[in-house]
Amino acid sequence: MKKSVVLIIGAFFLALQMYSQNNIIAQNTIKIENGESKESIINKAAHVVPTENQLEALRNEFIAFIHFGPNTFTRMEWGNGMEDPSIFDLETLDTDQWCRVMKDAGMKMVILTVKHHDGFVLWQSRYTDHGVMSTGFQDGKGDILKNLSESCKKYGLKLGVYLSPADLYQIEQPDGLYGNLSEYTKRTIPRKVKGRPFKNKTKFEFIVDDYNEYFLNQLFEILTEYGEIHEVWFDGAHPKTKGGQTYNYSAWRELIRTLAPKAVVFGREDLRWCGNEAGGTRDTEWNVVTYQDNPDTADDFQDMTLADLGSRDMLYRANYLHYQPAETNTSIREGWFYRDDTNQKVRSADDVFDIYERSVGGNSIFLLNIPPNREGKFSPLDIEVLEDVGDRIRETYDVNIFEVAEGSKEVLDGDPDTYLLLDNGNREIVITLPVQKTINRLMLQEAIATHSERVEKHAVDAWVDKEWKEISMATNIGYKRILRFPEVTTDKIRIRVLESRQDPAISHVSAHYYNTRPPQLTSSRDKDGYVTIEPLQTEFNWKRTGENAADNLNTGYEMFFTLDGSEPTQNSMKYDAPFKVECNTLKAVSYNNDDRGAVHSEEYGVIKKDWKLIDVSSQVNNRAALNAFDSASRSYWQSAESDENHFIALDLGDENNLKAFTYTPQKSHSGGLMSRGEIQISNDGKSWKTAEKFEFGNLINDPTPRTYYFLHPVSTQYIRVLVTGIAGNEKYVTISELDFYH
Repeated sequence: MKKSVVLIIGAFFLALQMYSQNNIIAQNTIKIENGESKESIINKAAHVVPTENQLEALRNEFIAFIHFGPNTFTRMEWGNGMEDPSIFDLETLDTDQWCRVMKDAGMKMVILTVKHHDGFVLWQSRYTDHGVMSTGFQDGKGDILKNLSESCKKYGLKLGVYLSPADLYQIEQPDGLYGNLSEYTKRTIPRKVKGRPFKNKTKFEFIVDDYNEYFLNQLFEILTEYGEIHEVWFDGAHPKTKGGQTYNYSAWRELIRTLAPKAVVFGREDLRWCGNEAGGTRDTEWNVVTYQDNPDTADDFQDMTLADLGSRDMLYRANYLHYQPAETNTSIREGWFYRDDTNQKVRSADDVFDIYERSVGGNSIFLLNIPPNREGKFSPLDIEVLEDVGDRIRETYDVNIFEVAEGSKEVLDGDPDTYLLLDNGNREIVITLPVQKTINRLMLQEAIATHSERVEKHAVDAWVDKEWKEISMATNIGYKRILRFPEVTTDKIRIRVLESRQDPAISHVSAHYYNTRPPQLTSSRDKDGYVTIEPLQTEFNWKRTGENAADNLNTGYEMFFTLDGSEPTQNSMKYDAPFKVECNTLKAVSYNNDDRGAVHSEEYGVIKKDWKLIDVSSQVNNRAALNAFDSASRSYWQSAESDENHFIALDLGDENNLKAFTYTPQKSHSGGLMSRGEIQISNDGKSWKTAEKFEFGNLINDPTPRTYYFLHPVSTQYIRVLVTGIAGNEKYVTISELDFYH
C-alpha cells in the first residue's frame, strides 16, 4: 500500500511538472532553475515576450537621433567639459524643419541629446548654468528641448531624450558634483529652487550622493515639463571618470517608471545596443537574450557585442531569459556631430535604405543620427537622402501585392493581434494570387506579444514553371523579417518553417516589389595607382540562395566618372577598365537607362608605387609596417607594445607638396587606434622636425578613415608619423593605411 501511495504521489508531481512546463505564463523575464532540462529551457524561451512599451518601441521601427551642442561649433566628436558656453553660437533654430523632414523619411520618433558627455544642457535647467541659458541664443532664454517638443506635437512625432550619465563639466569644475566623494544621504527629488516651482507635485525620497541627486533632478525636469517622453537613452560611453562615481539606477528607474510610464529605457533592461555604430546588423538578431543576474533588478548592464546572443547553446547557459530588443544606431554623416558640408561625407540613400531593410527587417529598431548644422537646420545633403529614403519606403512597403491574395486570413488581414498557429502537423503557409505578379521582397512577422519569437529557420518557395523553386532562406523572424531576393514572377508563394521553439504563431505575411535603382558604386586603387570602379556589395546579400545580388539586380547599368570634382553625367567618361589616378577627386555614378544612382566620391592621393620604408619603431609577426602603405584595406601594421612613442618613417620617392593626410584605422579589432600624433619632415630621412600636430576622436566606436588638413602646405620627400596618443591608452598602434595628398 505504501509503495502504491509513493507511486501515485510521484506520478502526481511528474504530471504537475509537465503541466507547469507546458502552461508557462508569458512573461518579460523568466528564471532558469538549477538543473533544468534543455527541453524546459527552450519551452521557457518560447514564452518570453515584450512589455507593452517594448512592443511600441519595435513598432516605431525607424527613429531619429539628434546630436547637437558645443561640439557642433568646435567640430569635435567629444567635448572636454571646459568649453565656454558662448562657443554654442546659435542664432537660428528650425525644429519644424527637423520634424517635417523626419516625418517625410518615415520616422516615428526623435531622440535629442539634451546633455552629452561635456555636461552642456539644451534646456532651461534649474540645477546648472552650464548650458543654453549661458549663451547668446535668444538672449539666454532659448530652450531647444521645448522647441523640439512643440514641433513633435505639430508633426505627430514621439519624443525621446538622451541624457549622458557621464558629465565632464561636473568632473572638471573645482566644485563639480561628479565623483566628489559626497555621502549617501536621504534626498528629496526634486530639490526646491526659489522662483522655479514645478507644476507636477510628485516627490521622491532616495538615498543618493550629490551627483545622483543632480542627475535625478534633471530627469525630473525633463520628464515633467516637456510633454510625454517615450524613450530615455543612457549612453555607456565614459570619456573620463572620477572618485569611483557610481550610478543609482534603481532610483533612476523608479523615477522614470513613475513620471514617464510609456517610456522605454535604452542601455538598461528595455533596449540594448546593437554592438556597433556602423549600421551593422546580425544575420540572426534574437530579442530573447540571456542574463546571469535578474535584469529587472540589476543596476549594471554590459554591452552585448557577441555575434550570437540567443541561440539554443546560449539559452542553455543562462540564469535568466529576458526580452530586450536592439537598436541599430548609426549616423547619416561621418561622426555624430555636424562638422561641415565639404569634408564630412554623407551616407547615400542606397546605404540608408539598405540599413533600414537589414535592421527593421532583421528584428531590430533603426536609430539614425541626423546632426543639425550651425544654423540650427538639417543640411540640404542630409535632406535629399532622407527624402529619397522615405520615398523608397513608401513605394515599396505601402503597396502590398498580397492584398488580393488568398490564403490564411490571419496572416493576410493586416491585424497584428490575429495569427496562425503552426502546429506539428502544419509547418507551411501557401498564399495564392489571382494572376502572376513580380516580387522581390517578402515581409514576415510573428505574434511576439503573445507567443514570443519561435521560428529558428525558414524558407520561401515560389511556384515557377509548374514547380516549387526556393527563392530565400533565413533563420529567425521575430517582430519582423524582410527577405530580399532576385525578382521572381509567380502566382503562388510557400513559406516553410524548418526549425522552431514550440509551435510558432505567424501574424503577418506580405509581398512587395522594390524598384531596383542603378547600383551604389565603390572604388579602390592598387599600389600602381590603377582605380577599379564596381557596384558596392552590401553586407546583406542573397548568397543564401546561391545567387549573387549584383548579377541578379544590377543588370543593364553603365558607369560614368569625372576626375575634376564635377558631378558625373552620362556625358562624362564611361568606365570600362581600370585607369590610373593620382591626386584627383574621383566622382562616379551608375545609370540604368535614365535612372541615376548615388554619386560615389573618393579623393586619391600620391601613388604609393615608389614609397619605401625608412624606419619603424617596431612591428609584430604578420603585421609588418609595409602593410601601412600597401593599398590593401584588410591588412595593417601593428607595433609591439611599448611605453615609448611609436612611429613610421617613409620615403615618398620624390618631393611632394602636401596639403593633407588620411589615417585609415584597421577594423579587425578595436585596439591600437591612433588618436593623436605629429607629422614630421626631414631633408635626409634622418633628422626630423615637427610640421603639424593632429588629433582624432571616438575611434573605438567609429573606426572610419580620418583626414587631417595641414594648416600650411608641407614640401618633403621624407615624412614620419609620430604617434603620441592611442585610443583606450593602449601601448601599441595599428595603421591599416596612410595616404598623403597634394
